[in-house]
Amino acid sequence: MSAGPLVGVVLVSHSAAVAESVAELARGLAGRGAVAPVAPAGGTADGGLGTSADLILAAASAVDGGAGVALLVDLGSSVLTVKSLLAEDELPAGSRLVDAPFVEGAVAAVVAASAGADLEAVVAVAAEAYAYRKA
Repeated sequence: MSAGPLVGVVLVSHSAAVAESVAELARGLAGRGAVAPVAPAGGTADGGLGTSADLILAAASAVDGGAGVALLVDLGSSVLTVKSLLAEDELPAGSRLVDAPFVEGAVAAVVAASAGADLEAVVAVAAEAYAYRKA
């Protein structure tokens, strides 16, 4: 665990409301004290459903403190857009697409990042959310 900057988390959804709500939930469940920077990047620039590279880039820039940026995505074009931005080196250095369930992975990522986990640990904890059993 690091005492320096915290890993930032970007939540990319086709819906601005979903991205904002999951960000609020993750921040709320991260506990007291320092909470890792979290930014929603949902919907299109005009407020519609979809994915916006510009919103993703702005969110990643906003949460980048130098410790890395974990990007969690919901489905379809959000995955493709983040992969494209990574391939074109448009995202901050140390940005990673996280293969994790959107809600559970986001909460796990923000909790881990808030505790000072490095990027690799944040990615691993978020990915482990696939194994969470509810019954």
